[in-house]
Amino acid sequence: MPPSGASSIAVAKSSPPAIDGPDHVPPTANSAASAGAARWLRPGRNCWRIERAAQIAFLVDGEEYFSAVRAALAQARRSFYILGWDFDTRTVMTPRGAPDGMPETLGPFLNHLVGARAQLHGHVLSWDYAMLYALEREWMPQSSRNGPMHPRLALHFDDSHPLGGSHHQKVIVVDDEVAFVGGFDLTGSRWDTSDHAPHNPLRVTPAGDPYPPFHDVAMLVSGPCAAALGELCRERWRRATGRLAPPRVVPDRAEAAAANAWPPSITAAATDIDVAIIRTEPAFGGRRGVSEMRQLHLDAIAHARRFIFAENQYFTSGLLANALQQRLGNAAAPEMAMLVPAIQSGWLEASTMGVLRARIHRGLRAADPAGRYQLYCPSHACGDVADGCINVHSKVLIVDDEFLTVGSANLSNRSMHLDTECNLAIEAGGDPHVRATIAAFRERLLAEHLGVDAGVVRRSSAQTGSLHATIDALGDRRDRWLQRLEPALDPAIDALTPDHDVLDPERPLDLDVVVSDLLPEHRSRDNVRLRLTATLLGVVALCALALAWRYTALNQYLNLETLIAGGTRIRASAWAPLLVPAIFVLAGLAIVPLTLMIAVTVVVFGPLEGVALALTGALSSAAVGYAIGQSLGRQALRRIAGKRLGDLSRRLAKRGLIAMLVVRLLPVAPYTVINLVAGASSIGWRDYLFGTALGLLPGLVMITALVDRAVVAIRTPSAASVSILVVVVAIFLTAGWLLHRKFREPPVAACARRPGDDGD
Repeated sequence: MPPSGASSIAVAKSSPPAIDGPDHVPPTANSAASAGAARWLRPGRNCWRIERAAQIAFLVDGEEYFSAVRAALAQARRSFYILGWDFDTRTVMTPRGAPDGMPETLGPFLNHLVGARAQLHGHVLSWDYAMLYALEREWMPQSSRNGPMHPRLALHFDDSHPLGGSHHQKVIVVDDEVAFVGGFDLTGSRWDTSDHAPHNPLRVTPAGDPYPPFHDVAMLVSGPCAAALGELCRERWRRATGRLAPPRVVPDRAEAAAANAWPPSITAAATDIDVAIIRTEPAFGGRRGVSEMRQLHLDAIAHARRFIFAENQYFTSGLLANALQQRLGNAAAPEMAMLVPAIQSGWLEASTMGVLRARIHRGLRAADPAGRYQLYCPSHACGDVADGCINVHSKVLIVDDEFLTVGSANLSNRSMHLDTECNLAIEAGGDPHVRATIAAFRERLLAEHLGVDAGVVRRSSAQTGSLHATIDALGDRRDRWLQRLEPALDPAIDALTPDHDVLDPERPLDLDVVVSDLLPEHRSRDNVRLRLTATLLGVVALCALALAWRYTALNQYLNLETLIAGGTRIRASAWAPLLVPAIFVLAGLAIVPLTLMIAVTVVVFGPLEGVALALTGALSSAAVGYAIGQSLGRQALRRIAGKRLGDLSRRLAKRGLIAMLVVRLLPVAPYTVINLVAGASSIGWRDYLFGTALGLLPGLVMITALVDRAVVAIRTPSAASVSILVVVVAIFLTAGWLLHRKFREPPVAACARRPGDDGD
């Protein structure tokens, strides 16, 4: 346990999630579970299956990975499966040029493959991403500028996951003969060479924009292990689409002898070796959750004796941090070297996941007086280290050179519980050849980060007997080194940032449960549906008004410029940044609809400044309403407004930030009423304002786009301006319809259960 006075990362106590039991493990003659008591990888506990791999290899960085994937896909005869968090048909897999004579970009390349081979079927499964990532992703990949996808090349966006979760497995299987598992997606901004040159002209996005150096890792396997991963892909496809994928075709002896999908440029790191397959699958659609990944990491930490070496994009799991703290409290604690990016990507990640990482680091530092734990970031002589020169995206964990896992899982709560994940793992179990394979891979990674040869790392490790001492001895800072990282934790941002259960949750968010808790009576749901319908009808009415204004005599009776003249005078005032929030506050007290206030602000100030002022005004109105509700108290509000609002106040306090998100996204009650009710509840200021801001942003952006395009269409009518307005209206109506459908219907299983399916 941590020493007296050491800080601790709080983790909610709960019973372990249900996982697949031994009945889910198929019999296999090569199972490592029977290899001896020294092994601790056990199907049904910390892995799904253990299968024999004819060959394995470790692929480090994009140049090696993408060229190997392309070479394997080029040999596909019957099937390939691509599972990923992202997929972009514009990706150039080999920027130096493809030696196979086929199209350079990913989409045309896959189209060419299935078009040229009548027996070949391709399946691509990508996350049905949140709108937060819309600007970063390819739109409409099924019909890109290179033409539609081939009928035998199926692309599906996976939405078969609970609210707040994502499909995060990164698996590619070719002909059930070879399989890739790691941190890579077949998308932009992933390719790089292992020297991570600061200004490589080949390292550009599909749009031609440069991006920083990028480090990632994957494993390549062949044989029965690849076939098992093919089963995993088919099952995930069935759950996501409701359709069965073609079954595996076992080749005859002659075909098997001629088949060779293994990339010729890749040399195997080991042959004839047992490999474990580990998953995370959240409970969804009546299926139990699978938490093998969680147990695997806890067991690995518990079994460590000499060192723990990890590379990971995120280090935010309070559960794993507590396990590490407990080990650090022991005099025989192992060394811990955690390699992460210097900074998280963008302001949002830095202000959320970055804060969680800094909190964990602070707790581990306090529990580690001997200095066994260190946080590192790979650095390059390319400028300030704080710029995050090399982006670490890999997910690697090595313990004592006896155990290794590579895959898609981050050291985050969501990777242990909420997202779908897939890792591979090998364990020495006393086998010196396997141990040497793991050690060689660790030495290769350290050699890359330190800018030396792997043999230099091996000799230094033998001399120092310490992971940290080796890193310090070889990190001369001339070109490449591992910088000890001390992430700063701004007290102001720390105070405003929610805890792990909000930003890195352990459990799926069930919107139906939250809404039912907030609105337990059936008529309340009817009211919400009526409000949603009224909102959509209001949008249609606004569009009709705009057309009437343009093509009828209505504009002779009302002058648009007169209506906004008062707003224009405010805009010209130097006090506008203060006047607008004050007007929002007064309008809120008068229960003027917030949507109307936002629309007027956008018309007067334009889309950019209008959004900022409208959000500031809405939050100001929310803060004042909250303060009034707080001064009134729940009992007074209940006497004034009745039992239902008093009950809503209690439920807001129970659900906290999540409840605020729901009531801002759904028209549960007028904006001002919610402000008063929230103030009368015991919900804190931080959750209230943070939930209000996040809940308002989607609607604010949509209203701004609608109003701005309507004004443009009215003032300068043209085919282009009217067409854009129609598109914006269609998006608005579609979003409202989807929200209505989601609210009306509880989640159901993505597809019918097959006979004999036990609900895994």
